[in-house]
Amino acid sequence: MQVWPGEAYPLGATYDGAGTNFAVFTEAADRVELCLLHDDGSETAVELRESDAFVRHAYLPGVMPGQRYGFRVHGPYAPERGLRCNSAKLLLDPYARAISGSIQWGEEVYGYHFDDPERRNDLDSAPHTMTSVVVNPYFDWGDDRRPRTEYHHTVIYEAHVKGLTMRHPGLPEELRGTYAGLAHPAIIEHLTELGVTALELMPVHQFVNDHRLVDMGLNNYWGYNTIGFFAPHNAYASWGDRGQQVLEFKSAVKALHEAGIEVILDVVYNHTAEGNHLGPTLSLKGLDNPSYYRLAEDPRYYMDTTGTGNSLLMRSPHVLQMIMDSLRYWVTEMHVDGFRFDLAATLARQFHEVDRLSSFFDLVQQDPVVSQVKLIAEPWDVGEGGYQVGNFPPLWTEWNGKYRDTVRDLWRGEPRTLAEFASRLTGSSDLYQDDGRRPLASINFVTCHDGFTLHDLVSYNEKHNEANGEDNRDGESHNRSWNCGAEGDTDDPDVLTLRARQIRNFIATLMLSQGVPMISHGDELARTQRGNNNAYCQDSELAWLDWPDEEDGAEEGDLRRQLLEFTRAMVWLRKDHPVFRRRRFFHGRPVEGTHDDLSDIAWFTPEGAEMTQRDWESARASALTVFLNGNAISEPGQRGERITDDSFLLMFNASPKPLDFVVPVDHGAQWQVVVDTAREDGVPPGTGPKVSAGTRLTLADRSLTVLQRPA
Repeated sequence: MQVWPGEAYPLGATYDGAGTNFAVFTEAADRVELCLLHDDGSETAVELRESDAFVRHAYLPGVMPGQRYGFRVHGPYAPERGLRCNSAKLLLDPYARAISGSIQWGEEVYGYHFDDPERRNDLDSAPHTMTSVVVNPYFDWGDDRRPRTEYHHTVIYEAHVKGLTMRHPGLPEELRGTYAGLAHPAIIEHLTELGVTALELMPVHQFVNDHRLVDMGLNNYWGYNTIGFFAPHNAYASWGDRGQQVLEFKSAVKALHEAGIEVILDVVYNHTAEGNHLGPTLSLKGLDNPSYYRLAEDPRYYMDTTGTGNSLLMRSPHVLQMIMDSLRYWVTEMHVDGFRFDLAATLARQFHEVDRLSSFFDLVQQDPVVSQVKLIAEPWDVGEGGYQVGNFPPLWTEWNGKYRDTVRDLWRGEPRTLAEFASRLTGSSDLYQDDGRRPLASINFVTCHDGFTLHDLVSYNEKHNEANGEDNRDGESHNRSWNCGAEGDTDDPDVLTLRARQIRNFIATLMLSQGVPMISHGDELARTQRGNNNAYCQDSELAWLDWPDEEDGAEEGDLRRQLLEFTRAMVWLRKDHPVFRRRRFFHGRPVEGTHDDLSDIAWFTPEGAEMTQRDWESARASALTVFLNGNAISEPGQRGERITDDSFLLMFNASPKPLDFVVPVDHGAQWQVVVDTAREDGVPPGTGPKVSAGTRLTLADRSLTVLQRPA
């Protein structure tokens, strides 16, 4: 075999049409072998003799796409110094574009013996571990164009590749649970009819099924256990894992773009699947443990702000380079449109505390590729001071956990909620205005993958996670949920009616709020996990979306269809009216330059009187009317034109009894009811009764009504 010196950059395996360049960073190694793996179980070892700035490299002519490979690192095994090199462990390339196979859990993939953790384990891991794959980078993107949907036009749909597609009756069996399934017309039609503009995929970076879960007969379903930051997860490919997963993922992105749908990836750059000091040796741990991970004062152990056993070392230039290279790769080569960063507060921890000005954010800010896509932070981790909602840099948007909590509290009847609800409804200016950000910095959501589904939020007071095998100890215990009078399944018609109304209340509130709405997949179809609020290990029908089909009972089918139609109607009401998706915060006064002397927003008691400070502070206050002035939108349109819209009255009755609401005077003479969540159909827009100023309307308990006045 010919071995040429090759190049130190780019890292990973780079095929050029005639051969492949291999490059890997390790400062800890004395010697690195590249191992080419053959289907008969044998391997060919090539020492990487060239080294530049601790990058070992070589070029091998004739090595083609589909070739499996790994690294063996010879160097010190000294856990007391944080060093865990062990040439018996075949290591994944951190830059592998594809990964083949799965881990066969056993002592072979660990660096120590189970019966003696202090003793080095020299069992060969190659037959039991995953392998890296050389990938053909060429793909016909044709005229693929990114939708580049602006945030104020964005509706995000959070989904799981397998969970969304596994049970769809319109998909061929072989496409269910795959990237190809995402690209199927049946899935795309559902998303486009719903009004979705961005599909936010739960982790598709190659991840690992934890040893503990496999022993319990479970799987890591969610995928927050990454081992390959450049590789699409191979189990979601419908036709092979020797690079086919890359082509299939690209094809899915291309199809979604053709439908005008952006693709956002939920990415996990805060930790890896190698766990703590008792975790397996799969990649970074064996390459250069102290360069990649945050080690404790005693370097045998790891600092963990993620709850997973380890955290990546965010002050290491090699970690930062790997993350930035990965982000650029997914944008430039895979054509994705943005990222949602799991436990993003950990990315800001250069030392111990969360640092808003950390190197990671500096790198993102100046990067000409990454800075131009959607960047969404999950603004917390489990470390000290980790709850950072509202504290990320101006380029970023954030999952607004305070929005979720406040909206849940309002509709379940918590006292002293109204004032904060007003802030959340109008874009959370208390969180985002002081640093120059706008309402669109707030990613609003009521539910997401983590926690109850929307159906379960109104059906359970307590979590029911027994299927996870942890005696119901796992998962959040304070869910701000309310079961409407019965825990779980019930035949009580009054309870079922109230639950359906509460679901409509949540969906309507989400779509009427300033900011960017995010729907959790299946909420529009009343998806349930039977009260499990932590289905991370439930790769089964419990967590997969149960699509409507002919087997649904008549009543169940009608309810799900009504909910789907209501959700569509609310999304399109939002899309049709810029007053619900303003790019700037409300002023609370008339807007200069408009022909309307009314304030751009006003707040009223149910009696139609303007809210006073005493009204806001009342512990029992649970109802109000909001006036949104479509003639007083302060921001200009795309071409500098003045934007005008219809005006709206939003009437919220979160109290447990019916209330009379007076239509405020001096804010419009004639109005039409366009939404009434007390009705099973929610009153599709444009079909409700007309009312006049001063009219007294009776709103059912826990319901929401929207009145519209033409511009």
